Amino acid sequence: MTEFKIPTEVVELPSQGKIYPPDSPLAEGKVEMKYMTAKEEDILTNQNLIRSGEVIDKLLKSLLVSKINYDDLLIGDKNAIMIAARILSYGASYELEYEGEKQVIDLSKIEAKPLHPDYLSATANEFTYTLPHSGNTLTFKLLSHKDERVIEQEIKSMQKINKNSSSDVTARLSTIITSVNGSREKKDVREFVNNYFLAKDAREFRKYYNAVSPDMDMDVTLVTSNGVEEEATLPITINFFWPDA
Repeated sequence: MTEFKIPTEVVELPSQGKIYPPDSPLAEGKVEMKYMTAKEEDILTNQNLIRSGEVIDKLLKSLLVSKINYDDLLIGDKNAIMIAARILSYGASYELEYEGEKQVIDLSKIEAKPLHPDYLSATANEFTYTLPHSGNTLTFKLLSHKDERVIEQEIKSMQKINKNSSSDVTARLSTIITSVNGSREKKDVREFVNNYFLAKDAREFRKYYNAVSPDMDMDVTLVTSNGVEEEATLPITINFFWPDA
């Protein structure tokens, strides 16, 4: 039987693998990914996967050659894999519309934002932050793909109980924060987030979390219909993986 080979590329992870367990393949700070084939295009056109919101994750899992636990991927590292997958599959030129104006973004210019220098010696996914206004001390972790799924499920469950509920912020913070003033009891963390987390402290904490998290720098310059340049987060539209849509 004829042996066919598919070209692959190595993708460097923004985290550099620093805070994964030493026995995890992700600790190497890189993954191997193959080029997209007709099989992956079948995934992209699967209506059930599109409706369930699983299509991108199914695609990335299919493209990864490295034997990793996908659930363990930090969100920033997953973003790096997604950008690399798009470039390898359809090129770096990404066309979209913004306020009715055609925009072309060069995805190859999106740079990695590595783990904050203060944490380069970290050996575990847990960090400390003292809230500037209340003085409470938190420990927190960087979210993984599995954590994001847990948050999404909690939000859906709350909406089933109360359709008008909006728990996006508290659900996310309750997952990110691992302890408050030394207590690791989940009920204590939730109690603090729901009732004692000052809004100005929460704002400063989110800024700090974003600053230290390894990720891709998804800030791009877009032009409005009036010709004014605006800074925005890279819009992931249907054309990202479906450029002919």
